[in-house]
Amino acid sequence: MTEKEKMLSGELYNAADPILVKERHKARLLTQEINSLNEDAKKERKQLIRTLMPKAGKGLWIEPPFYCDYGYNIQTGKNVFFNFNCCVLDVMPVSIGNDVLFGPNVQIYTATHPMKAEERKTWLEFAKPISIGNDVWVGGGAIICPGVTIGNGVVIGAGAVVTKSVPDNVFVGGNPARIIKEIDN
Repeated sequence: MTEKEKMLSGELYNAADPILVKERHKARLLTQEINSLNEDAKKERKQLIRTLMPKAGKGLWIEPPFYCDYGYNIQTGKNVFFNFNCCVLDVMPVSIGNDVLFGPNVQIYTATHPMKAEERKTWLEFAKPISIGNDVWVGGGAIICPGVTIGNGVVIGAGAVVTKSVPDNVFVGGNPARIIKEIDN
């Protein structure tokens, strides 16, 4: 099994694998170019985003700067908005529904490391996928941790650290995030 196959299956893998390093470098160059374009280069910007994130739905809008590990593991529905300075560590799939808003400085992390110090010393890592439903608003500075599923109609408060899955139609906040109230839809 290749290191990329291990990575995509959630097993421990070596992130220093030359193929993975090359793919991350390609994503860095694309995001650097996307982040440097001005508003007059809309068509070029759209093409670069499509190259970086081939599974993006219509109406994706990214306010630069934007950062990600690979891009090809990010799948979005229609009308998704990333505000300034968002970072998506898409080692495994990040699935985002329709009509989702991300505030500035939102961090989405699929990548993680072993809990045991001896295992961490190997420099191997692994990842868990993240799924975000439809009609979600993620407030500025929020962090979504590996393996989390966020339901439909959810609002995540600014600065929240989401460590556990969230059901539909709730407002969550805090560190670690907890349900603050249900939302009537």
